[in-house]
Amino acid sequence: MTHEFINILQQALINQKKGLNNVLVTVVNLDGSSYRKPGVRMLLSSDDKMVGAVSGGCVEKEIQRRAQTVFKDKKAKIITYDGRYRLGCEGVLYILLEPFFISDDLFTEFSKNISERKSFIIESYYQKEDEVFGDFGSIIQFENGAKFTFSEGKINTKNEVFSQTLQPLFKLLIIGGEHDAVKLCAQAIQLGWQVEVITSIKDPKELTDFPGATSVTAQTPEILELNNINKHTAIVIMNHNFTYDLRYLTTLQNENPVYIGILGAAKRREKLLNELFDIAPDISDEFLEKIHTPAGLNIGAETPEEIALSILAEILSVVRKKEVFSLKKITGRIHS
Repeated sequence: MTHEFINILQQALINQKKGLNNVLVTVVNLDGSSYRKPGVRMLLSSDDKMVGAVSGGCVEKEIQRRAQTVFKDKKAKIITYDGRYRLGCEGVLYILLEPFFISDDLFTEFSKNISERKSFIIESYYQKEDEVFGDFGSIIQFENGAKFTFSEGKINTKNEVFSQTLQPLFKLLIIGGEHDAVKLCAQAIQLGWQVEVITSIKDPKELTDFPGATSVTAQTPEILELNNINKHTAIVIMNHNFTYDLRYLTTLQNENPVYIGILGAAKRREKLLNELFDIAPDISDEFLEKIHTPAGLNIGAETPEEIALSILAEILSVVRKKEVFSLKKITGRIHS
């Protein structure tokens, strides 16, 4: 959800420069089930445009209509949307509508927080009622203790609160510069991930070769320069070269990503791990558990696009700690 909030904030700033007013929409509570969960947000502007969505598309027009009083009076309010009779989602959404203004200080602090890959908290205060105005609103807080509200209105912190911790952008480090790496980069960016690419110094690439990537650098395994490799990072090695794969694995053994995927046939996995043991006999079991080779889920992928999809799906299953199976086998709720 962090990348969705970044998009909202960026568009809000553009709107402000145009002299437009903004309203932030946040789902703060839910009775029953719904397409999206509490914490999802969207942005409305006074020119009747919107960024983001809080449902599959059925709720947004209703929210836009009921937000007009917020644009007019600049007072936050709570509304509900009952999807049981209109969406078939069997749930009632409680939605906070609040004026949304990004101050220079907030933007500076937010930008610094994102670049340093730190988490932040948004607390939204509300009442579980329908079409009610009040001292509602949200407070954003950063790890250094800095706090900001999204409008000048007073917020009553004795109201009910929905608190959400937004994690740093998930980072995908791609080691490889061929056609399949470009496809993996493109799909990861669609997920809102931050993508960094490392290519061979014998065949360096440019940032324009990987549209949307944060960086593209040419390195070798022995001079590999890494930063912020942690539980919010996945690494996919796709060199199509056994020796390079082994050398990169050896270099990465002291890093702590959540996932390491390696392209290649299943029959070379044992050879790769055996030679890794020979080079680094003290390598930890924890590191070995992170290695997935061949990378990806078994969905019958054949094309580079399909292989990218299978890899990203496997990364998500690891990050979310989900056993992979068809949702048709679920008899209760999809999300607990």
